[in-house]
Amino acid sequence: MSRSYTVRTYGCQMNVHDSERMAGLLEDAGYARAEDPDTADVVVFNTCAVRENADNKLYGNLGHLRPRKVANPDMQIAVGGCLAQKDRDTITRRAPWVDVVFGTHNVHALPTLLERARHNEQAQVEIAEALEVFPSTLPARRDSAYAGWVSISVGCNNTCTFCIVPSLRGKERDRRPGDVLAEVQTLAADGVLEVTLLGQNVNAYGSDMGDRQAFSKLLRACGEVEGLERVRFTSPHPRDFTSDVIAAMADTPNVCPQLHMPLQSGSDDVLRRMRRSYRSERFLSILAEVRESIPHAAITTDIIVGFPGETEQDFQDTLDVVERARFAAAFTFQYSKRPGTPAADLPGQLPKAVVQERYERLVALQERISWEENRRQEGTEVELLVSTGEGRKDAATARLTGRARDGRLVHFAPGDATGIRPGDVVTVRIDRGAPHHLVADGGVLTHRRTRAGDAAEAGERPSGTPTTLGLPAFGAPAPEPAPAAPSCGVPATTGGTR
Repeated sequence: MSRSYTVRTYGCQMNVHDSERMAGLLEDAGYARAEDPDTADVVVFNTCAVRENADNKLYGNLGHLRPRKVANPDMQIAVGGCLAQKDRDTITRRAPWVDVVFGTHNVHALPTLLERARHNEQAQVEIAEALEVFPSTLPARRDSAYAGWVSISVGCNNTCTFCIVPSLRGKERDRRPGDVLAEVQTLAADGVLEVTLLGQNVNAYGSDMGDRQAFSKLLRACGEVEGLERVRFTSPHPRDFTSDVIAAMADTPNVCPQLHMPLQSGSDDVLRRMRRSYRSERFLSILAEVRESIPHAAITTDIIVGFPGETEQDFQDTLDVVERARFAAAFTFQYSKRPGTPAADLPGQLPKAVVQERYERLVALQERISWEENRRQEGTEVELLVSTGEGRKDAATARLTGRARDGRLVHFAPGDATGIRPGDVVTVRIDRGAPHHLVADGGVLTHRRTRAGDAAEAGERPSGTPTTLGLPAFGAPAPEPAPAAPSCGVPATTGGTR
């Protein structure tokens, strides 16, 4: 019988997509996904190192697994991801029952390391210092029949003083546009209706190729993919957000009217210490340009409270920008000191009580704004891509859940409609706006059955087959060789498009 596995994921969308690759690799190697994760033969932790409690969370979970490992030595535990890249020398020391430790640059080695650990009866630690195989060349076990992640780059060239990601993910490396589009086309051919383009700094795409408009060109090209109804992307950086991208969003019908634009702070002094290359007025001008071109765009953001040296006036500047920006939602964080980042050594580290009090004020302000913005949706008709697992109270309320094109979460009552599946498309009229979601209890206005819904109903997923083979070249493609001279009356051939 094949050995079973489960992957536990922490962190950002990049980690979620990496976990799909880990699962695909394991299934390609003969492992089977565990029906009950608590009885899996192999448990893989895909970790995040961004938050301060990441270490405690990992070691707490490893501690819970220790009795199972002692009772069943054949069970294996693997730790990968950003925290593994950072703490390569400490994981097996603090948790010697771990079998495999691997980093962000060598996900492809996971099955080999597991087999080697079993054969040698010794923990295997392998942390590559640079990317060896682009993750998108690996097989994937896609989690959704109707929505898919597509990585367009890995790594980041920014030097934000609070962020540890560049040191763990490395410098930005861009995929070739043809490879990205091939993956998008494959997903659409499998019935997927929505793709999200991923990058640590997604709109810097093209810097590796010397094309500053590569990202806007990619968005427009996605608009030509047959069967693809929705395109999203995350996360952009204000520094690289240019007018050609806004124009591409406005001109391309399947690019969703949604934008996640990290603010981090509304104080120019704090932004300077964060080493963010924009200031608050520049940030607000980008939002104004987006809303002029895409009036109904829903804009979300990230904000850090309590950065070292933040004064009450600095914090008030953040509140002022939030009030002016009218974000649909904000992901708010208390500053987390991460060893190895420049901010960890900055003077003016703030007391926890001060940070907590400011955080609560920011959350209260944003919740008021989110509620006001969501109430403005009342009475409007919206198209939803029906989803699964997002409405925690759906069973109790007899509602279903979907995402509007602008990314808002909508809980809706099906009314007389029957046979609605995840992956189907419905339209509803919004009755009520709440701070974190919308509610539509008047029944479904229209219902369109889709191939994605058929696949979800049948328990099928996109194939996850890699769209390229081997290690792709990074950066600008090599020049095409000159055409061969005609021979024997046969005309010379030319290379195809890439």
